[in-house]
Amino acid sequence: MPNLFDSLTLRGVTLRNRIGMSPMCQYSATSGQANSWHVVHYGSRAIGGAGLVIVEATAVTPQGRISPHDLGLWNDTQVEPLARIVRFVEEHGAVAGVQLAHAGRKGSTRPPWQGGLTASPADGGWEDVIAPSALPFAEGHLVPQALDEAGIRATVRAFADAARRARSAGMQFVELHAAHGYLMHQFLSPLSNQRTDQYGGSFENRVRFVREVARAVRAAWPDKLPLFARLSATDWTEGGWDVGQTVELARLLKDDGVDLIDCSSGGNVAGARILTGPGYQVPFAEEVRRRAGMATAAVGQITDPMQADEIVSGGKADVVLLARELLRDPYWPLHAAQQLQHPTPWPAQYLRAAPKGTPAPKVTP
Repeated sequence: MPNLFDSLTLRGVTLRNRIGMSPMCQYSATSGQANSWHVVHYGSRAIGGAGLVIVEATAVTPQGRISPHDLGLWNDTQVEPLARIVRFVEEHGAVAGVQLAHAGRKGSTRPPWQGGLTASPADGGWEDVIAPSALPFAEGHLVPQALDEAGIRATVRAFADAARRARSAGMQFVELHAAHGYLMHQFLSPLSNQRTDQYGGSFENRVRFVREVARAVRAAWPDKLPLFARLSATDWTEGGWDVGQTVELARLLKDDGVDLIDCSSGGNVAGARILTGPGYQVPFAEEVRRRAGMATAAVGQITDPMQADEIVSGGKADVVLLARELLRDPYWPLHAAQQLQHPTPWPAQYLRAAPKGTPAPKVTP
């Protein structure tokens, strides 16, 4: 079995190791455009040894942002700022990709450090949030407008158009955000989707929108480059989306051209009781990998190098994505390599601080 520091090839893209940076919103963009904060934020994780860097949830329409400060790819002016990130990340040996997203009914909110409440128009917010059904996420959130079929088709096109812009920026993969209670997840779960047309009711109908997005993006995305999808494996609420449905959707998405399922959970039900702990979401990745027969990424309180290596070497997932741990330590992959006694190059500029015997860098700026 491979280990944490073995390479992984998906279609025509090879990762130098199995460690990735999970997409984490920075709420620091202006008019959807990346800036110096994003370059340093993502670039430091490439310098730190990650194999892949996933740029945070990037909205496919202005209305699709979580907050007024989210990144976007709804117009061409947003391409070059992202391309700057891609160039730097690739110069330092990592593969750059982007998560394409639409917040749906969870849109128009303030950043978490401002309380995460609804953003008013004076704060740059908007009132026309959308969803499969006119059900607010929670008390105090906006009541969304239920999408009609013309709106659904327009949103599918917006994802495909954003994928084309992502390629123009040089991204090597895109990830579709169908988790954490955002628009695609809202269609999947019967707790947020109460439609009676072809997009609601049965499992086949509830997954229709996600599959249409996946097929449209796959058609717009080069065949040689991989496509990921992030799914919440469970709503953690009785009567909601669950692991069995996740496995079945993964099988369908594999047929639609998706290459890897990023397995997370929750986010669609306010107040859901989530049983957390070290590696608590890893079993979802393992089950999808085993039963759907496709590559998976594991997330969720993965902090220790031995723990991460065992996930890969034990066949539980193909990639380990770190979130908060990489916020705490951008150089976690280099430290993990040292602990696991795997010879891994350090940047030439940092060699004076590297452990004795560290190999010379293969990639130099």
